[in-house]
Amino acid sequence: MKVAIRIYVILIVLFAIYGSLWGDMSHRGFAYNLGRAFVWPTILFPSVGAVIGGLVILALVAAITLRRKA
Repeated sequence: MKVAIRIYVILIVLFAIYGSLWGDMSHRGFAYNLGRAFVWPTILFPSVGAVIGGLVILALVAAITLRRKA
C-alpha cells in the first residue's frame, strides 16, 4: 500500500511540473497545477470524474440519512 501511495505522489509531482511548464494551464501558477495534479486521473479520463462525483454524492446522502436516525 505504501508503494502505491509513493507512486501516486510521484505521479502528482510529475503531472504538476508538466502542467505548469507545458500544459494547457501553464499560464496559471504551480499551486493551481498541483491541485489539478492531485486528481490527475479525472483530467486524463473524464468519465472517472463523473464516477467519483457520483460516489461523493452518494456518500453525502448516506451520511445525512444516517445522521438523522441517530
